[in-house]
Amino acid sequence: MIIAIDGPAAAGKGTLARGVSKHLNLAYLDTGLLYRAVGKKVLDAGKIPEDAAVAEAIARELETDDLNAEGLRLDGVAQAASKVSAVPGVRAALLDFQQDFAKNPPAGYKGAVLDGRDIGTIVCPSATAKLFITASTEVRATRRFKELHKAGTGAIYARVLEDMQERDERDSFRSVAPLTPAHDAKVLDTCDLSATQVLDQALEFIASKTQKA
Repeated sequence: MIIAIDGPAAAGKGTLARGVSKHLNLAYLDTGLLYRAVGKKVLDAGKIPEDAAVAEAIARELETDDLNAEGLRLDGVAQAASKVSAVPGVRAALLDFQQDFAKNPPAGYKGAVLDGRDIGTIVCPSATAKLFITASTEVRATRRFKELHKAGTGAIYARVLEDMQERDERDSFRSVAPLTPAHDAKVLDTCDLSATQVLDQALEFIASKTQKA
């Protein structure tokens, strides 16, 4: 069983993916961490994320341990991740990693759930079930703002909103694997739904797909 969960930043796809993973005993891969790890390594090397050659070289040398690096959730790293993810060579380098995880989940799991931007359209187009989790930019910016304040970063809402709008535009209009729902994905708007309600609706949809299979 392969479950693909896509959507923009702070829509709730990570929370949902972890919930689905736990409920169905599936291995979980946050594919965004792959791009964050690449973006962080680019920044740590003193380079800029827009340098395609550097980003691709780092992506090809990425190791599993890099996904445990400190600081991957920082907003600056998120911005770098969005920029390196627009580099075709980076996406190609990380595609095999994601597909191998989906097809060969760790021992003890009967399948995998992956969340990201292009899981249902590019990484796992034959996934058992596909979901696209979304919410308005303002709602997502408010969620991220609260997360950052809770972490003690002293973020400014206007800046968080601006960064999110820039990231959405970059992710949605990049030439390779743009952020868009798969034609057979269930779209869930989480603006007025609790995490529990989103999980319940997702599990109901997944069950309908597995019963048909």
